[in-house]
Amino acid sequence: MNLEFRAPPINDLDKLMEIENAGFTPEEAATSDSMAERIGKISDTFVVAEAAGMIVGYIVGPASDERYIDDGLFDQVTTNQPADRYIAVLSLAVHPQFRSNGVGSQLLSQLASVGQQQGREAITLTCLEELIPFYEANGYVNEGVSAFEHAGETWFNMVKELK
Repeated sequence: MNLEFRAPPINDLDKLMEIENAGFTPEEAATSDSMAERIGKISDTFVVAEAAGMIVGYIVGPASDERYIDDGLFDQVTTNQPADRYIAVLSLAVHPQFRSNGVGSQLLSQLASVGQQQGREAITLTCLEELIPFYEANGYVNEGVSAFEHAGETWFNMVKELK
């Protein structure tokens, strides 16, 4: 699939929330306010994928100096700092009509390129057990069960080294 990548302007919010809510349970999904905050504060690590002018997916997460995601990253977003060593993925979501077309893998690759350009050491994320094979196929290493307690689920730490 031929995709174009860009940072989101605030007028993408409704479409991004539609995709977010289709990809996550209500307990897991970001709120509209938190997504707007991400657009405003961390657009340099927020990548939108478009096909033929339609948003088909996105990946977003702040720069962090922590190797693993904790609950605090979801509570408050601060602007990315150049010295932060990691990008912590908060959401990777693909429009239901475009799943199984490589969009998620291309978004992961695009964010890795952003991280390399910014001099980050790695991309870190948490995922549910059934998604571990997908992330491993994209170069991530499972570093065990996370202390992260979002939505009452068991999450796994996945890390992709960039250096």
